[in-house]
Amino acid sequence: MGRRREPVAPPVAPWVRTRLRAAPGAAAALALLVALTACLAGAYPRAVDRYEDAGLRRALRQARPEHTTVRLSAPQPDLGLPPGRRAAALRPAALERQYTKVLGTIGEPLAMDRAQSAYGVAGTVTPAVPDPWLPRPTGLPARVSLTAQSGLAAHARVRTGRLPRAARPVDATTPEVEAAVTAATAESLRIEVGAVIHVPAPGRRPLAVRVTGILVPRDPDGAYWSTVPLLRTPSLVTLPTPGPDPDRYWLGALLLAPEAAPALLGTGTDPARYWHLAPDPRALRAHDLDRLRPAVAALESGPALQRARAVTDQGADVDTDLDEALAAFSRLRSGIAPLVAVAAAGTATVVAVVLLMTGGLAADRRRAELALLRARGASLTGLAGRLLAETAVVAVPAGALGLAVALLAVPAGRVAPAVAAALAATLTACAALPLRAALAHRTVRLTAPREDIASVRPSRRRTVAELTLLVLAAGAVAGLRRRGTTGDQLVALAPVLVGVIAALLLLRLHPLLLRRLSGPAGRLRGAVGHLALARAGRTRASAVLPLLALLTALTTAAFGGSVLAGVAAARDRAAVLAVGADARADASAPLPAAARARARAVPGVRAVTPVAVSHQARPADGQDEVPLLGVEPRGYARLTAHTALGAFPSDRLAAVRARPLPALASPSVAAAYGTRRPFPVRLADGSAVTVRIALVRDRTPAVHGADFLVVDRAGLPAPAARPTALLLTGDRVDAGALRHAVGTSATVRVRAEERARYADSPLQSGAEHVYTAAVATGAGFAVLALLLSLVRAAPERAALLARLRTMGLTRAESRRLLILESLPQAVLAAAGGALTGWSAITLLSPGIDLTAIALPTAASPAPTAGLRPDTWSLALPALAVLTAAVGVAALQAWWTGRRGSVTELRAGDGR
Repeated sequence: MGRRREPVAPPVAPWVRTRLRAAPGAAAALALLVALTACLAGAYPRAVDRYEDAGLRRALRQARPEHTTVRLSAPQPDLGLPPGRRAAALRPAALERQYTKVLGTIGEPLAMDRAQSAYGVAGTVTPAVPDPWLPRPTGLPARVSLTAQSGLAAHARVRTGRLPRAARPVDATTPEVEAAVTAATAESLRIEVGAVIHVPAPGRRPLAVRVTGILVPRDPDGAYWSTVPLLRTPSLVTLPTPGPDPDRYWLGALLLAPEAAPALLGTGTDPARYWHLAPDPRALRAHDLDRLRPAVAALESGPALQRARAVTDQGADVDTDLDEALAAFSRLRSGIAPLVAVAAAGTATVVAVVLLMTGGLAADRRRAELALLRARGASLTGLAGRLLAETAVVAVPAGALGLAVALLAVPAGRVAPAVAAALAATLTACAALPLRAALAHRTVRLTAPREDIASVRPSRRRTVAELTLLVLAAGAVAGLRRRGTTGDQLVALAPVLVGVIAALLLLRLHPLLLRRLSGPAGRLRGAVGHLALARAGRTRASAVLPLLALLTALTTAAFGGSVLAGVAAARDRAAVLAVGADARADASAPLPAAARARARAVPGVRAVTPVAVSHQARPADGQDEVPLLGVEPRGYARLTAHTALGAFPSDRLAAVRARPLPALASPSVAAAYGTRRPFPVRLADGSAVTVRIALVRDRTPAVHGADFLVVDRAGLPAPAARPTALLLTGDRVDAGALRHAVGTSATVRVRAEERARYADSPLQSGAEHVYTAAVATGAGFAVLALLLSLVRAAPERAALLARLRTMGLTRAESRRLLILESLPQAVLAAAGGALTGWSAITLLSPGIDLTAIALPTAASPAPTAGLRPDTWSLALPALAVLTAAVGVAALQAWWTGRRGSVTELRAGDGR
């Protein structure tokens, strides 16, 4: 009896491998899209971190170490202690132990730069020294500051002599010590190696300080030398004494050896111990700002100060302006970050829509296959799981690759936010196809229902969702208008929500517009127009995603373009207000007669307007000084019109003999002296002219202040009429040639250089670059959304054209049919996007201030920079959408005509 053979199960092909082999092109396209999206998503937070960290470092450098260094100081030891203990407390070993313990009391994230930090002993009183060979500018003796600071050998190079040292233990009775001075101190105070300076000491002979070396700082701008600038650079102190020649004296620093610090106890300098802790800008991060400020506050008057006192002296105190530098940076950052968040939110919305459209396109392409699987008993969960698996196999490695590229392309910044952003993009791509298929096939149907936009009625759920979005959008807009960009994250979504609401509204209006157009189109000759409208009406109702992507991208592009245009306009205006022309040359004395001709010959200069400026003019023989400007009326009037700074008709300022000079005045001067009666103006040389205010303007190009008088230069006395300034008009003025033309006696300022100075901040320029990149990315993905929507209908259109060509449709009519079919949605998106962008800008502009991102933190002559609609930013994206839609339709018609009708009408084709 033979063995019974077991039935063998038929082999089952693996689902994922089979699907990938069946559509390798679609899998490769999905991988490319996911990799690109993950790369952009991962690069964005790191780019923001990079420019914010660079801005923080720039802010600390500009604040200077004398303000950012944490200065911990303690008074000299108690006078009741034995002399030996008092001297030991000032020796380097004791100070170093305390320095190490103080560093341990500082908590994260406040990192200190040990290479630039220092400790030591310094006199708090600067005594006058009697040595007669020291310079005395007004007869007062020079003063010196005695300082024994650690690390002198590592931070200075010996130019002459040697470093100071202490051969034997030093105490309060030591008669002589050694010191060094910097080269700047030696030059100003005429100190040479071997010189002896006698520092007065109460109750004993003066302390002799012998100079053994002249030093050159290795890093003069570092915190070691710049926390107390007197260590490297002497100061000429001016006393507040009355008279034209106030008393002055020199003040310099003598750098003792650290071991010689106890000698200060025997002088009247009142020595104090100190520990200078320099923050390390390279280790500070902008995202830690909310922790940095409390850490600095704890050092100034909190637990960290108590811990520092416990390891040094109970009388120790902390002084620093680091908190003010951090607060100024925080204010600038808080004004820029919300604007960048607006662009990021819009771009993220467009990218998410494109990823969802990709899943929808795949689900529509496989509609019949998935419907058959459901009809044969496949569960919805199992079907979604298989689709998720086949998508994840492609998307997860692509997302990891995109993240790796982002980390390499932007090496600075945090890793966790980049990973989270790339992971979100990858998960969205993985979930798009399963979710779309689950929604489309949640019910098993024998035939697919009509889903064209003209027949599907909005459901109640959709109505509720649209009303919810409308309420959120209204709340976000109201919050932004009331609180500005300092609100919560919902405020950053305001432009996006406005675009979403506009997309939903246009989708409801789209069928009505098509029905309105169908009547006139039916009366036209030929069937192309009527057929195109019918085809447009058969567009799937799922076209909400392409329209949403287009409107969101157009709104974000219009908003972002208007922001960038507003930033550029604010910088241009600030540069014009600062310079007063395209370029100018100012001198304290009259310029040479040939200076005007030489300036006119400079490349790029079209016109030169000479101005005689007298800053010491006194109207009505009073004590108040008002700048008096002597100009040529015609040339100056053209300049004011060119710069839009107080334009006026030139004939109103022309001088007339035997009459008072007509004058253009500022409002404050006009209010002070009146506009009806003439009044005299006494000039600096004693001469006088009589003027009458004929014009009042808020600004004028030649001066920046709020007080000025402008008159015809021909009516001034000859000495006062000589020009002291040249205002130049032209494009791309050569600044170097202009400086050479006017000579070294005049100060040259060029508007282009002034404008470039406004954009040199890493925080502002970095935010502007990221904003531009975000808007460009959103626009690119919007074009991709448009292409995906056209690709979805491409097979059906190709089959339709093939059938119509067999019935006599010409190639020209084929092109017109596809173009007219794509125009309704493209025109709707373009017009709606431009209108939505204009509406969003108009609604949100009261709450948006562009000053933080446009201009530096320093006071600027420009007013507040507001947001205004920019025509090009509204028109260009809309025209790009129309051009892309028409171009793709024409290209498809041309390509279909080349392939022929037989290929498109094969038997069994599922299109």
